[in-house]
Amino acid sequence: MKKVQIVDAHHHFWDLSENYYPWLQDTEEKHFFLGDYTELKKDYLPQDYLKDASDYDVLATVHVEAEWDRNDQVGETEWLQRINKTFGMPNAIVGHVWLSADNCEEILYKHRQFELFRGVRSKPETALTSDHTKPTGAGSMHDPNWRNGIAILEQMQLSYDLRVPYWHLYEAADVLGPHTNLKVVLNHTGFPWDRSKNGIKAWRQAMKAVAACPNICVKISELGLKDSPWTVDNNRQVVLDTIDIFGVERCMWASNFPVAGLKVSYKDQLDGMFEIMSGLPDYNLQKIFFRNAIDFYKIDIPSNY
Repeated sequence: MKKVQIVDAHHHFWDLSENYYPWLQDTEEKHFFLGDYTELKKDYLPQDYLKDASDYDVLATVHVEAEWDRNDQVGETEWLQRINKTFGMPNAIVGHVWLSADNCEEILYKHRQFELFRGVRSKPETALTSDHTKPTGAGSMHDPNWRNGIAILEQMQLSYDLRVPYWHLYEAADVLGPHTNLKVVLNHTGFPWDRSKNGIKAWRQAMKAVAACPNICVKISELGLKDSPWTVDNNRQVVLDTIDIFGVERCMWASNFPVAGLKVSYKDQLDGMFEIMSGLPDYNLQKIFFRNAIDFYKIDIPSNY
């Protein structure tokens, strides 16, 4: 096992007894990308994460919004700030705001009351598959109000976590690329769900399109597939292609726990990543697993690191 210090750039917590998450408590996600997610419908808190990650030197983590009650968008940020006071994690918070809403800016200012808040993940409307008609109306990346929300993020010097499948990456490049002062990170390796020869070719071309925007980087994360196991052989080429397309300077590793745990343990995922990247020099591994996330999310780490 590689001895590399870790900053986990993307994970989730939830406390179902204290807080409200519709998708985990009373609303079923019919098209959940990993299939049956019953195992996620239980609390996942820092002590659970630390147990999962106990084999590694995890110095800091980034919490990304977990579909908390959308009627209380700032509540999740406030709760996580309290969690940090008790457990020392997470060390950066990515919250939620409806980008197309009239009160987008007002909600963002409320988020910014909390020192760990860094930016937003707000999922645009997307097509279920590459063959479906892409949405162009309210809530899509074509929506002028949604684009206005992106402009507000840029003005407020907040980051944006982009979560779309690869067939939307051309649109993302067109919409987000011109916002050159907005830091954007593509979640979950662009979701390369179709691992056929043609599917990988289409994913690779789309990744190249979005990587042409220098303000967009990528999280090497969530390579789980609904009908296939998580293995090094299944994921090797996707990981190496991502690094080749974006360059080491714009890649960061993330666990996506506990969601990724539906398909792979924390240990097996991270050991697999180290095996896949075994040909990289240590200073590049340090960037992918540590330094890039610190810089992107402005995480405070003791100076001796």
